[in-house]
Amino acid sequence: MTGTVLEPRRPWKGRRVVLGVTGGIAAYKSVQLARNLTRLGAEVDVVLTRSAQEFATPLSFEGVTGRDVFTSLWSVEGAARHIRLGGEADAVVVAPATADFLARAAQGRSDDLLTTTLLATRAPVVVCPAMNDRMWAHPAVQANAARLAELGYQQAGPAAGPLAAGESDGAGRMLEPWQIVEWVGRALGSDPAFRGRTVLITAGPTREALDPVRFLGNRSTGRMGYALAQAAWRRGARVRLVSGPSSLAAPEGVERIQVETAREMLEAVRSQLEEAHVSIFAAAVADYRPREARDRKMKRGGDDAEPTLELTANPDVAADTRGRRAEGSITVGFALETEDLLEHARAKLEAKGFDLLVANPAGEADAGFESETNRVTLLSREGEAEELPLQSKDAVAEAVLDRVAELLPGASDAAGAAQS
Repeated sequence: MTGTVLEPRRPWKGRRVVLGVTGGIAAYKSVQLARNLTRLGAEVDVVLTRSAQEFATPLSFEGVTGRDVFTSLWSVEGAARHIRLGGEADAVVVAPATADFLARAAQGRSDDLLTTTLLATRAPVVVCPAMNDRMWAHPAVQANAARLAELGYQQAGPAAGPLAAGESDGAGRMLEPWQIVEWVGRALGSDPAFRGRTVLITAGPTREALDPVRFLGNRSTGRMGYALAQAAWRRGARVRLVSGPSSLAAPEGVERIQVETAREMLEAVRSQLEEAHVSIFAAAVADYRPREARDRKMKRGGDDAEPTLELTANPDVAADTRGRRAEGSITVGFALETEDLLEHARAKLEAKGFDLLVANPAGEADAGFESETNRVTLLSREGEAEELPLQSKDAVAEAVLDRVAELLPGASDAAGAAQS
């Protein structure tokens, strides 16, 4: 799963997921999907259609979930298996969803265990289409997909890419398991405080060119900002991620805006900030850049034997865009310090007008840059300091967004309405 630690955690932990698998070649990916969901702490009930069993066996799914696999509507346990599966499910995902399945589901058919379970459930349903690109483009298939959207089903994919052997590379490819896991997470983790809101996040390093092949930068991977972006999307937000150079895949469902320099990041944030209900400045922006970038590579020897580098200050992305923040919006900053962590962090919180600041020490083992875990302290405007234990950056992201949810205007009213 790209950029994510597979350990039991929210929103999957302790939740019941029905995974329906229909008869397409992409069914081989569904075994990995079942495994990933299980490792994240979900209880996965797999339902295989008759045609799905031509591509993947029940034993494969039993091996990765540790649970029985269901293949028939009829059972000695009683004729209401579909009622139990549908009633106990927190989410239902169908992957792959073939053209035949889309047609049957759109018509409200109930001729096998999977379609009857869909009629019996009131849980959110995610369908992941997978078929030949010409089939996907057919008006009948598009009409069936539109009908399922009218019924409230969420559609994940399809993607464009290599299809079955000898076929084209058009739209029709099922999403990868890690992407579908995130769609299931969005179905499970919808948060009234974030639904319908726009979240702007900066992430990663910036690079400042010395010459065409060298740059000034830092060791940030972007993992913390990317984890925040993915977690905010799972909660139902519209997320825009302004990212410096990073090897991480774009978070699923997130609009990624790629930049390289601090000045490019500043302009991207300026253009997006006024629409943001929440802004999170997690990027490690280079404080300085060369006053002049050379247009040719510096060579050893000659005039460049001992080059002198003259630096100038970069813009402060968070401070220089403060006046563009929307009224009532919530702003979160990050502080990475080598000494006097809380003192410097409190000064930054005040100087830049943050509502919340995430402070973490540089150089600590298993925290900060180039690590999948982090140890942070959350500072509020009221002066409270909440120290969190060492944990995955995905877990840190959830904790940060929990605090943001408490600060959002009307969040408590929305939460109360959702529970009533």
